[in-house]
Amino acid sequence: MTQKLFAVVLSLILLAPAAASAATKEQLQMMADLRMLQEQSQQLQLLLGSLAETVKAVNARLEQRIDQQYETARKSFADQKLVIDTLAADLRVVREKVDDSNVRIGSLSQEVDALRQSVVLMTVPAPAPAAAPGGTPPSSSSQVPPAAPGATTAPAPVVQPPPLAAAPIAPGASPQRLWDMAFAEYGGGRFDLAVMGFEAYIKSFPKSDMADEAQVYICSSYLNGGDYQKAVDACDVAIRTYPGGNALPEAYYRKGVALQSLQQLAPAGAAFEHLVKTYPDTVAATLAQQRLEALKRP
Repeated sequence: MTQKLFAVVLSLILLAPAAASAATKEQLQMMADLRMLQEQSQQLQLLLGSLAETVKAVNARLEQRIDQQYETARKSFADQKLVIDTLAADLRVVREKVDDSNVRIGSLSQEVDALRQSVVLMTVPAPAPAAAPGGTPPSSSSQVPPAAPGATTAPAPVVQPPPLAAAPIAPGASPQRLWDMAFAEYGGGRFDLAVMGFEAYIKSFPKSDMADEAQVYICSSYLNGGDYQKAVDACDVAIRTYPGGNALPEAYYRKGVALQSLQQLAPAGAAFEHLVKTYPDTVAATLAQQRLEALKRP
């Protein structure tokens, strides 16, 4: 028994260094593995840092590229807007010049028409004076035969002077001159002469841009002169003849005022209502609205 115990102890003593040596090798292997893992971890960190730097550089270049493209696009848009604004300004100038040219061409055409009328009137021969009975031509001065001896001399008949009339319009007068003459009569309160002047303007230049205004001034002249029925008729002529004229709101307003003066309140209200509905942004519509409110009040 003692020998067996001694043999076991001796075998343990002999196996202890071998076990210790095996444990040491495992520890060394584990330490080597740990060191390798640490190195791999360091390499991975370096790779991640390099990758982050690369991504950062790419982002910086991308942002710079985007900024450049944005700046280029903005500059291009600004240049295009400048070009468009310049073209719009040039187009507006051209349109204004075209409108001015159209106005001048219209005035020139009216002047040419006036000159043509004057030439026609100048080329028409004047009528010959009618011969007196018996073949003797009439004389400018009346020859009074001498009175017989002893006869009583009858008193000469009194010649009445002709009634006053408007100043004759020179043949071939320009449209502006005709308008100024008629408007001067209107402004001076000579409404009969103003009607004659505006009628002469319309007759001489029926296609003028101011023909509708001349017709409305005829209506206004009758209205200011107290001839309300003629004012209504003149306004109706303006409404029928110039349906697209600029003076149409004034025609409706003055027609309503004339009808109201004739105590025809229902037609006057209809004229005012049509004016307010059709031309709401005009001064005449504002005045018509005031007239309507006054008509509705008891």
